[in-house]
Amino acid sequence: MRTYLLKRLLLIIPTLLGITLVTFFVIQLAPGNPVSRKLQVGEGVKAEAITKDIIEQTKKLYGLDKPIYIRYWIWLKQIATLDFGRSYKDHRPVIQKIAERLPVTLSINIISILLVYIISIPLGVYSAVRQGSIRDRAITFFLFALYSIPSFWLAMVLIYFLGGGEFWDVFPIYGILSPGAENYPFLKKLLNFLWHITLPVICLTYGDLAYLSRYQRGSLLEVLRSEFIRTARAKGLTESNVIFKHALRNALIPIITIVASVLPAMIGGSVIIESIFSIPGIGQLGFEAVLSRDYPVIMAIATISAFLTLIGILISDLAYVMVDPRISFEGKR
Repeated sequence: MRTYLLKRLLLIIPTLLGITLVTFFVIQLAPGNPVSRKLQVGEGVKAEAITKDIIEQTKKLYGLDKPIYIRYWIWLKQIATLDFGRSYKDHRPVIQKIAERLPVTLSINIISILLVYIISIPLGVYSAVRQGSIRDRAITFFLFALYSIPSFWLAMVLIYFLGGGEFWDVFPIYGILSPGAENYPFLKKLLNFLWHITLPVICLTYGDLAYLSRYQRGSLLEVLRSEFIRTARAKGLTESNVIFKHALRNALIPIITIVASVLPAMIGGSVIIESIFSIPGIGQLGFEAVLSRDYPVIMAIATISAFLTLIGILISDLAYVMVDPRISFEGKR
């Protein structure tokens, strides 16, 4: 186990290097010039007043006058010391901007992931056990309809009906805390935070919930048709014992595989949701960085997302042993 873990941790390094290399070149070669946007938008300079000398001086200031492979090497040396550089937009350290916003995004996404698994697994099990029943068909119809709804459309509907639109003003539609909530006691501040993120969490949860629930149902149905399940029933075991002790553990293996992609996917989905609800998280920061061609911020967010993906894959592989004792990472002698 220890040898396997060490090998996987060492494998993360070249994989992460390959991801950052491709991402860096794609971002640098994408249409749009951060220098022109900085001069025109950030400093209010008219396009006809921008001379070639000003552009060259600004490129030199940001290091954009060097070849792309040299820029990547400089960026890689900075990353080795956990230095993501400075933002082109406000010249603040990128690591400082991410440290301010990452806890917000992680909090919302962790709550969403917990809700997804707490609801989807029992719902998938219930639907599989009652396959073909009216309730199973109703759940299937509802979840397929839910899965087909775009998150931005649902966000606008929730704002319209529950956020003070034409109907009820139940939930706030911007920010994560009410004005002055920083001075509230811990419990009151926590409740205020949960009140603010209710609608964003719903928008981040429903799609994965519908997908994982259907995936859990299909996986459990496949296991229930296996020979060892028929043998367990022939021995006289109760149906609940057969389902939860024998079938469910085997049906969870495909679900664990999906864990690796859930968190990075939700961070990607946070770009739209955080922008709609004005949540100061990584998603909103990434959206603003793309619009302003803020390369250091974009690379930092891409690197963190790639690292989370690789760690998620490692965690899911290690979780296989907990679910199925037959799986071992130790080599046979």
